[in-house]
Amino acid sequence: MMNSIRTYLLAGGAASLLFAGTALAQPTIYPAGAQAQPVAITGGTIHVGNGTVIERGALVFDGGKITYVGDAPSVPGNAVVVDATGKHIYPGFIAPNTNLGLVEIEAVRATVDDTEVGENNAHVRSLIAYNTDSKVINTLRSNGILLAQVTPQGGLVSGQSSVVQLDAWNWEDAAYKVDEGIHIHWPTVRFSRFGSSSATNTDAQKERVQTEIAKLEDFLGQAKAYAELGNVRISNARFEAFKPVFGGERQVYVHANRATDIIAAVSAFKRYGITPVLVGGAEAHLVASLLVDNNVPVIMQQAHALPYATDVDVYLPYKQAKILTDAGVLVAYGIEGFWQQRNLPFMAGTAAAYGLTKEQALATITSNTAKILGIDGYTGTLEVGKDANVIVSDGDALDMLGNDIQRAFIQGRDINLDDLHKQLFERYEFKYSLSDETER
Repeated sequence: MMNSIRTYLLAGGAASLLFAGTALAQPTIYPAGAQAQPVAITGGTIHVGNGTVIERGALVFDGGKITYVGDAPSVPGNAVVVDATGKHIYPGFIAPNTNLGLVEIEAVRATVDDTEVGENNAHVRSLIAYNTDSKVINTLRSNGILLAQVTPQGGLVSGQSSVVQLDAWNWEDAAYKVDEGIHIHWPTVRFSRFGSSSATNTDAQKERVQTEIAKLEDFLGQAKAYAELGNVRISNARFEAFKPVFGGERQVYVHANRATDIIAAVSAFKRYGITPVLVGGAEAHLVASLLVDNNVPVIMQQAHALPYATDVDVYLPYKQAKILTDAGVLVAYGIEGFWQQRNLPFMAGTAAAYGLTKEQALATITSNTAKILGIDGYTGTLEVGKDANVIVSDGDALDMLGNDIQRAFIQGRDINLDDLHKQLFERYEFKYSLSDETER
């Protein structure tokens, strides 16, 4: 590094050594401290998240909670004033169904901790494996995502997910709603995009599916009976995990895509008094009435994808949110995995381009998601009494060109929006500016 700086100075560069050292440094990103004084964001367009838009409004929060939303008020004398004139103010975006913090580099086994051994892991808690030091987390905050549902993968019953806030020292600090749901992957016949490989293979898969469904239903029956026993002398960890489900305190997320699988799953859970959340739902639009009748919400997968089959509308992934919303289904967007999560707001933006209003689209990554995850009592919209999970964007945050997050607050804490991508950009921008100066 010193040789580069010396070359730059000898070449007559105008920048000082101090500037060079600053540009080359890799800043430390650490969690923000608790909110110390009131903050007032004024002059911007406030998108409340419930369909309401306030032009040239003001948002005030103190002690991590929103205390005022509306027209410009008299700002407390000790408040930090953020001038958001010409900018947009949103609730922090929420990313459901992600293994964020459980995987860092997919090709390096030691950094992959999202799947437990075995088929039934109802007792497994993803939260305790969540890595707050993941470099991916900061890239999400830069695009406005402040909360995430950390979800286990694999098996028939994958385990328990938790909602975390994305600015924390450790998983205990990150916990926002602990062990809020259990994830089940409904057994299905696995076809390639171009159909099954053979009739024999299809028959074998159907037999496997029936066997797995029987196992799952047997487990649910035993778990319900266990829950009805009350206190037991010998505890069963898997059954204990389902006790809050039957008590209405824990959600069940069923991962299914085909219409026949969705029908079977909803019907099966209904027999045990469980109303699940559907995750995936590639063919959910074909059974929308069933979902509405049974109050089943849907966490759709990313819109920027090919259709699930070769004989359907090529634009269906873009339109599905509109179709389901019009039918009366509560929908939210999610993206499987972790590395694409930063694109979540653009999924909502695409839905707005294909039928939803901008505020309906915003709800698919804020208020709707909060309702589905059971955290709408304290986040998802910018309303008095809720957590101050707020982002300020210079442009339309649902648009790839407009998304420019300039400030972000989680529970009122002013969050560092630096990330590895920005650091690398600055590093190599500086490197090539040195080369240009040397050539001159």
